[in-house]
Amino acid sequence: MVQGIPVPKSRSVAGGFRPYKADKCSHCEQRIGDGQDFTNYDQQSFHKDCFCCEQCFRRFTDEDNIFQFEGKKYCEDDFKVLYAPICRKCNTFVEGEVLSALNAEWCLECFCCENQDSCGSALGTPLAQYNKKLFCRPCFNEEKAKAEGKPICQKCFNVVEDMPLRWKGDPYHPYHFNCANCACVMDHTGRDIGGRLYCLPCHDKMGIPICAACRRPVEGRCVNACGKQWHPEHFVCSSCERPFSHSKYFLGPDNMPYCEKHYNIQFGEVCFSCNIPIKDEVISALEKKYCSCCFRCTGCDDRLSPKQKFVEFDMKPLCKKCFDKFPSELKKRIKKHSKK
Repeated sequence: MVQGIPVPKSRSVAGGFRPYKADKCSHCEQRIGDGQDFTNYDQQSFHKDCFCCEQCFRRFTDEDNIFQFEGKKYCEDDFKVLYAPICRKCNTFVEGEVLSALNAEWCLECFCCENQDSCGSALGTPLAQYNKKLFCRPCFNEEKAKAEGKPICQKCFNVVEDMPLRWKGDPYHPYHFNCANCACVMDHTGRDIGGRLYCLPCHDKMGIPICAACRRPVEGRCVNACGKQWHPEHFVCSSCERPFSHSKYFLGPDNMPYCEKHYNIQFGEVCFSCNIPIKDEVISALEKKYCSCCFRCTGCDDRLSPKQKFVEFDMKPLCKKCFDKFPSELKKRIKKHSKK
């Protein structure tokens, strides 16, 4: 609704002359004597001292703009303070036409979209308020989606309040679409098969595998592993998230796939000698676990193979050559201890 501010009344000032129609001052109702200065304004006559602002009592001069409201006269400053509306956007007094909308007053030029320079909306475009700012409908939806973390429907460009239906990577309101098979109204569980949308029951009847990671149909090459189906790019290590491609994977105790490196780090054996997870062959000896490079003779420090014979000496492996160099009495004790 547009409302107007009273426009200053024109006036003429006559000094030293008798009023044309009135013998009395319109303000104090006292007689204007001969030779007294007076002012004619809006077909009324006033003493010079009576022709003043109703609020601050300052006498009007020839340069003043006089504002009238409910039969009283005000100077411009007091009229603005008492009656002029303040624009919500620029926070200044509104001069001229006032636009009342959204429980506030606005200058005509201020009632526009906050993103007018970028969105190009014209004056007079329907606006909505969000976070005490004005936006045209497209900008309003974009601002709300950004603030609340909700997607914008790519068909009607309104915010999708509930779960969106994603088609070709873009979000939509599900009710914009119907199932290509049974023609029912879609919900967010709709499936895209070859560019056509199907409701979940119709899709399940088609026997198309669903990727265990993204829950989308696997239309091309399918990886069957861990009792599930996967897109090749979604079948990844549960730790580093790198696709396995043609490399070997290991199933962890949590029934999730891991690459060899991270499987050994999380679930593999730790070498007794170097205290590092064993990434390759694990050698079990003397109730301990060794990596192949750390399983060595405690006498000569030569590497031992799992098939090579060795004896236990001080809870450590000893090769046959080093054992033969021991005194006969010590060898008897070692053999006797090993039999126990």
